[in-house]
Amino acid sequence: MPQLRDSGTHALTGSDGVDAPRSPQYGTGERIFGIETEYGVSMTGGERRIDARQVAATMFLPVVAQARSTNTYLRNGARLYLDVGSHPEYATAETRDPFDALEQDLAGESVIRGLALQAQERIRAKVGEHATVHVFKNNVDSAGHAFGCHENYLVRRYVPLPVIERELLSFLITRQLFSGAGRVTDHGFELSQRADYLDEAVSSATTRARPMVNTRDEPHADPDQFRRLHVIIGDSNRSQFVTFMKLATTHLVLGVIESSVRTGRASGFQACTLADPNLANRAISRDITGRTAVRLASDRGEGNAAWHPEGSASALDIQQHYLDIVRKAVTADPDSVCGTLPRTDVSRVLDDWQELLDLIAANDVAALADRLDWAAKYRLLSALSRHGRRIDQWRAQQLDMDYHDIVNGSVYPALVRRGMMRVLVSEQDVGRAVDRPPADTRAAMRGQFVREAMWRGARYSCDWTRLTLSEPVHGEVVMLDPFDAGPSPAFEEVLARLEKSASQA
Repeated sequence: MPQLRDSGTHALTGSDGVDAPRSPQYGTGERIFGIETEYGVSMTGGERRIDARQVAATMFLPVVAQARSTNTYLRNGARLYLDVGSHPEYATAETRDPFDALEQDLAGESVIRGLALQAQERIRAKVGEHATVHVFKNNVDSAGHAFGCHENYLVRRYVPLPVIERELLSFLITRQLFSGAGRVTDHGFELSQRADYLDEAVSSATTRARPMVNTRDEPHADPDQFRRLHVIIGDSNRSQFVTFMKLATTHLVLGVIESSVRTGRASGFQACTLADPNLANRAISRDITGRTAVRLASDRGEGNAAWHPEGSASALDIQQHYLDIVRKAVTADPDSVCGTLPRTDVSRVLDDWQELLDLIAANDVAALADRLDWAAKYRLLSALSRHGRRIDQWRAQQLDMDYHDIVNGSVYPALVRRGMMRVLVSEQDVGRAVDRPPADTRAAMRGQFVREAMWRGARYSCDWTRLTLSEPVHGEVVMLDPFDAGPSPAFEEVLARLEKSASQA
């Protein structure tokens, strides 16, 4: 897809000022979610060295054999590709619920793990049986290179980007209190793996600069109705609970922002606007208590300035303010808010959110360790220190890398086996998510198209909004509404052509 500048904010009517046909979901608070995860790769053991580029290329041999490319879409509607820097990347299919997005994210882990184990067998045949492939679902490698986990949220086009920057960024920065993956650095133990590598608040760049929110305008939907909010600030999480919570809470905050723009009433979030987001992001990451005060912007508005008039607030203060406003919105219109998520219990999310903040305020890391990645690691490091083992930064990094190794790591699986880490999704459900797309988004059509085309040996290509047949018959389907699971007449026509050509072969 071309990299475009932001094409602006559109009014509630069409861009030409005339009411235009809208997605049925345009006037609701329903949302599309997606997660893109870049994985780090390496190999240890073996009789000779194989670098990350060769390991990644070996992983993608089955993909190239089947798709004739290192960039393809799968039968569950997801995208799998080899990104710049030899990072395997998995982008989940579009989902309507954070729980579905979690299942799809875990399906990605399963797909990547399977490719890595196949690659490991190939590599062992060449360099010896002790060769071990490692795939890391984290954000920093041992050499200090950073790679990302990007969240995607469909947002109505009538919400101006400056409003998102002003009202959402403080939430995303302070959210690391529960969403951070944790790591040991020269500064000590930090909440976030990404904080030290982000250098801008908002930008259209992704490589020359690393912003917290990317504004490149690729909506993957009707650009007159929607924009895709591309959040780069988040860590990659092993904790299923955290993956779910960061999506669910962000959705609820976005819902309040959209509602405030639609109704012309202030959300109250502007009170939390930070004077220096980059400085605050790093400071908050380096304090697991959440109590470090960060400066608030001086132009928060006369009414908003009454909240913390001294001009500073802690991450806990800011998170509590967001939660209080969201809870009021849910109380005022529970049916509308709760109806935006088909599988998620909004009341439970609010209660869990409050419990997390209360436990962080009480500095009860032990109670958080079965839910939060950073707390699980902190507990492990503390336990090793109590048992008389010297934990230097190198050893802590070893534990950290093992925790995030989805192929041959032992730390995280051991925590799950012992009931020390909450599991929300069964292995059976993950297996189903590998094979099946979400049934209530356009991914259902994409997944069926890929399955049928592969079964019949057809030449095809996909992107998020288009399905194309090139051999033995031609056909194309455009899917601009991500909420529309179809099947559309154009989709049925393309499948009919494919079936007819197969019967005549």
